[in-house]
Amino acid sequence: MTLSHSDPGRTHSGQVRPGPAHPDIEPAGPHLRHSLRRFDVPIMILSALISLDMVGEISSFGGETFTWLVVLALLWMVPYGLVTAELGSAFPDEGGLFEWVKRAFGRLPASIATVMYWSINPLWIGGSLAFISTEAWSTFIHPIGSGTAGDFVFKTLFVVAAVAVTLLSMRRARAVLQLGTYLKLILAAVFLVTTVVYGIQHGFNGIGSVTWSPTLGGFLGLVPLLLFSLVGFEVPSQAGGEMQNPQRDVPRGIAMSGCIGLLVYALPVLALLLVLPTDKITGIGGFMAALDTVFGVYGSAASILVKVAVIAFIIALAITGATWAMAANRALAVAAGDGGFFPYFAKFDAKTGSPLRVGIFTGVIALAFMIVGVIFSGGDSAATFTVVLTITISTSLIAYLFVFPAAFRLRINHSETPRPYAVPGGTIGMGIASGLATFWAALGVWVTVFPGTLEKLFGLDYEFLDTWNVSRVRFEAFTLGTLAVLTVIAVAGYLAARRSRRSTSLTVEQR
Repeated sequence: MTLSHSDPGRTHSGQVRPGPAHPDIEPAGPHLRHSLRRFDVPIMILSALISLDMVGEISSFGGETFTWLVVLALLWMVPYGLVTAELGSAFPDEGGLFEWVKRAFGRLPASIATVMYWSINPLWIGGSLAFISTEAWSTFIHPIGSGTAGDFVFKTLFVVAAVAVTLLSMRRARAVLQLGTYLKLILAAVFLVTTVVYGIQHGFNGIGSVTWSPTLGGFLGLVPLLLFSLVGFEVPSQAGGEMQNPQRDVPRGIAMSGCIGLLVYALPVLALLLVLPTDKITGIGGFMAALDTVFGVYGSAASILVKVAVIAFIIALAITGATWAMAANRALAVAAGDGGFFPYFAKFDAKTGSPLRVGIFTGVIALAFMIVGVIFSGGDSAATFTVVLTITISTSLIAYLFVFPAAFRLRINHSETPRPYAVPGGTIGMGIASGLATFWAALGVWVTVFPGTLEKLFGLDYEFLDTWNVSRVRFEAFTLGTLAVLTVIAVAGYLAARRSRRSTSLTVEQR
């Protein structure tokens, strides 16, 4: 039979009741708890959207970073926000991304999109976030030698703490997400105010040297980084069945968090460019070096304040990774419960309402990747490890290549579904918004998977070996090989679930 969206209905208190994974089968066990309230939605989005570790990375391109940030705010964030607002409010299912793509294109494409969406999180938590946090602690609080026992212990504690948050009930996790969001907002605000004070006392060194004019080379280099920085609107919708009123809260949450998130990126980037010369802005060193520099205005208290800021920075990074993993874990568990992935991962814990098995699996992969990263992050293997981390950007953007076309198809094939919020302009408006969002995601995937190809097409210099410290053959082998492995995992999970596809739905593990 043809699957179509049915109104999830409301309880006697007006709360939205989550729909089953299959319209003809009720979920086993108790319903998911409606733990996400009105202001939890923008908090969850901001917790995912704002990642201060990216500020230094994108600022290393100089003044044009700010220029392209404004451009992508208009041409990427706006259509992306409009599309996800409609999807999240019209189809408020648990595991939103999987359900959206499944309704539009079927289970197999939905399984591939979900695996791509999920795969970034263990690699991100066990990779760049753990390594950035360790570097920040080692540089500003207490030295940690690379590859030492202390290095393994610190990174292990970071990964375990981040993964532990994903195993909490949504009711308890809300407080953790609030903590992470408030820490980032406070840290960004203090940095901005302190930068102004520093500029008044010492002058803004970057004003005369920063070039704001956009370039094609900078654009192609910045696209994947900026797109990766400006995503997260769909995160709360992965827990759509746990929202009290997604029809109202999703569009409002996206609008509020989009404006705040853009400012939290744009203003620190601008301040960073004005404080330090461009040649001194490199990755984590850029943001933390700027913070260390401007905090000098506090005199003898500077040292302790920098240490406090670093601790807040590390905690915020862990919670950022946990937020993404909480969302993606739910999408993967729903896929498993609906016959789109290995059925073993379909269980939601009865006590916490979290996908416990997927969460543990995420933690195992993150720890394994961290250990491999520590072992191979020095010498000739360092470049290879950097390539693997870069691949995580492409995997996340590939998932959006399924989501945005799905929104357009759902507008046509599920036109009867009530839409509390709809992209303005009817079908044409949705076509423009989803088309723009798809274009940017596709461009980001291309320049990440095949770097340097567009530069050569437009006659720009691009020394591949100097940029990546590996040959193109080795780079593409790792990149395409990783994407192939993830696709095989998704297809294998889909085939393994075929026996239960007719009868399984989202279930709750009974203890």
